[in-house]
Amino acid sequence: MGGLDVQPNPEKRPETDSSVIETALWANFASAGGQDEYCRNWLALLCSLISNTIQGVLALSDSESESFTPVAKWPEEGVDSERLADISERVLEERCGLLVELDMPAGQGTHISSVYGVAYPIFIDDRLYGAVAVEVSASSEKQLKSVMGHLQWGVSWMELLFRRRQVQEDAASLTRMKSALDILAGVLSEKTFEGACMAFVTDMATQLNCDRVSLAFIHKKKARIQAISHSAQIRKRMNLVRAIGLAMDEAIMQRNEVFYPLPQDAEVLIVRDHEQLAKQHGAGSILTMPFYGDEKYYGALTLERPSEQQFNNEEAMFCRSVASLLFPALEIKRKGDRLLLLKMWDALKDQLVRLFGPHYLGRKLLIMAIAAVVIFFSFYMSDYRISANTVLEGSVRRVVVAPFEGYVKEAQVRAGDVVGIGMLICTLDDRDLRLERLNWLSKRTQYQRQYQEAVAGHNRAEAKIIEAQLDQATARLNMVESQMERTRIVAPFKGIVTSGDLSQRLGGSVEKGEILFEVAPLDAYRIILEVGERRIADVRVGQHGHMILSALPHKHFDFIVEKIIPISIAKEGLNYFRVEASPAAISERLRPGMEGVGKIYVDRRKLISIWTRGLREWLKLWAWSWWP
Repeated sequence: MGGLDVQPNPEKRPETDSSVIETALWANFASAGGQDEYCRNWLALLCSLISNTIQGVLALSDSESESFTPVAKWPEEGVDSERLADISERVLEERCGLLVELDMPAGQGTHISSVYGVAYPIFIDDRLYGAVAVEVSASSEKQLKSVMGHLQWGVSWMELLFRRRQVQEDAASLTRMKSALDILAGVLSEKTFEGACMAFVTDMATQLNCDRVSLAFIHKKKARIQAISHSAQIRKRMNLVRAIGLAMDEAIMQRNEVFYPLPQDAEVLIVRDHEQLAKQHGAGSILTMPFYGDEKYYGALTLERPSEQQFNNEEAMFCRSVASLLFPALEIKRKGDRLLLLKMWDALKDQLVRLFGPHYLGRKLLIMAIAAVVIFFSFYMSDYRISANTVLEGSVRRVVVAPFEGYVKEAQVRAGDVVGIGMLICTLDDRDLRLERLNWLSKRTQYQRQYQEAVAGHNRAEAKIIEAQLDQATARLNMVESQMERTRIVAPFKGIVTSGDLSQRLGGSVEKGEILFEVAPLDAYRIILEVGERRIADVRVGQHGHMILSALPHKHFDFIVEKIIPISIAKEGLNYFRVEASPAAISERLRPGMEGVGKIYVDRRKLISIWTRGLREWLKLWAWSWWP
């Protein structure tokens, strides 16, 4: 029923046999356990539903390597599945269903119908998960459409598999998150650091059914036990504390989580201290997790329970997520438990030691340098200049737009190219226009002939109608010819293309009025300065200044302020005014869009006044706002 019969059997199978086989396939598919079994039974059922199926292959993505590998084929033996490899790869690359005619299998007679490869991708939420491909024999287009329909229908069952797996993962993640938040709430509800640590280990022991959970912080490169679940007094159990601390140090030294006993597929680790802890204190299964932060290991967590309950990766992930939330909270509580005077004294002592004690020579030199700078600036006179971000713009900017809807045929220039007046910039495809022109030419010729016949037959009414149609055809023809002329877009003047690149859109469509290029002249520029609102009152028309561009940092360009636009512009939380200036000289190295820093000369003032003006103005505004 699912294969290709070389010699057709004249005797037909009973319909009951087909229904029994199909019922069995449905039963196997419904009772499938793991993903591999699900995929095998699904592919077998799909191939059985498609008539004249020779073979089928299912390829799914590997989450680790992000590659696609075959996970099931039908039949499992006796058929060369390489015949479907090429079409499967094409479907994964092109992300659409494909139908390809294949070579006839070797040894088949001429009476066999043509053989085709049909494949369809498996998409879930716009993500490609794999593809299914089948090889079938078909003699009509209707049969091939039926095959493609079966594939599209069958893909929904694969989506069900991934949806179920996603639901399970989401449920597990939600459970871990809820448990972590419950534990965090219990820790934060404690007022003291010790109580928070005890609540943490107790809740962890309850959540994971552990006999004992131990928490330690690193002190002098050793794990110091802070809390053990179900144990209020740690000092009375020194042997246990010492054994747990050695196990934690063993995990920290190896910089890895340690499972004891080691799983079969785990990397080789040293577990000597974990083995001693298990022998001396009866823990059959141990999990130790060191925690890293601020470029150092700052704590560790050890969990113990009976040997019949081995720890797994999901529980390790739960511990990792919980600890990432809890350790910062515990550190905050540890620092918060100290007395306020101790906190203040520690902070003051640290600063005084750095200032007057040994070492920290840079800080001392910095304070002396600041004092010297303040004295120097209090007497030194300097030029008062207003700094502003500067942008170089062309005095004129011409926009080149698409004259009508069409497709890009050629693009001769792109942003940064220098063009001359009348130079060809780009060409739009005129094939449709040429066809339309031929159409209207033929209609115009037809109307002319009909008009002549109507005139010859003295049918004035019909002649008037045909004359109007002829005028309409002539107008449409003129319009098409005008559009054909405008397919060649040329530069309006000599300048540089500041924006636009159609080299990556050849053959692509453009909309009417869409901006294709922007052209600016090379011999006329204006300088735009963004002056802050606190300094705009010092700017006057006619003031001189100079600017330095980021592209030309070793050259100054002088300018003269020509216009102040009295409209503020909000930018990055501040208000700026637009000031326009003209360059004193034009350089060939200048290009529109260059940015830099410009300074407008105002007068000469004391340097301390220049540097502290902003602070003094802020203090004045603040004092005035609070003054009654």
